[in-house]
Amino acid sequence: MRTLDETDREILESLSEDARRPFSDIADRVDLSAPAVSDRVDRLEEMGVIEGFTLRIDHETLSSGVAVLVRLELPLSSVEQAYRGLADHDRVEHVFETADGEVVCTATIDPGAVDRLFAEALADPDVIGSLHVQLLASREWDSTIGTDVELAIDCVECGNTVTSEGESARIDETLYHFCCGTCLSRFKKRYDRIEKDA
Repeated sequence: MRTLDETDREILESLSEDARRPFSDIADRVDLSAPAVSDRVDRLEEMGVIEGFTLRIDHETLSSGVAVLVRLELPLSSVEQAYRGLADHDRVEHVFETADGEVVCTATIDPGAVDRLFAEALADPDVIGSLHVQLLASREWDSTIGTDVELAIDCVECGNTVTSEGESARIDETLYHFCCGTCLSRFKKRYDRIEKDA
């Protein structure tokens, strides 16, 4: 399995600067043809490195309100529901779930409407242990990658990280990644057995 090379990094950097940049412009930058850049982008998407091409919107220019950072401390039984409810809310821009069960989000709202936001986003807003709201003075979302970043795909068979010695296989039009030939073989045998029994 191939890992990220310098050309992949330059393509990712170009797309992070402007996701609408034509492949022909990127091709000039990386000294490839536009179809070769397109093939690499397709491969990066298929590997899950590129999840999609998004539009960044400045919500403060589109609606009244100010940018706030909100931290919720919740009972563990309510974290997933709170995370999903906030992720689906149209005024919430980014939402995060921490390993210790805290939900953090950024939103552009009237500071007096925070309670209403949570009443709309949460099935039971009374479960909030504590709520911390801070006005944001500035914010920046950086989608660039560093030069020392390596590919870290998990093996679909055992969960280990796939290194450059790993293998990839296309099975029924889906690309799977494996840390070794043994995992590929086990996965393929189980896949064939399930397909045969279906």
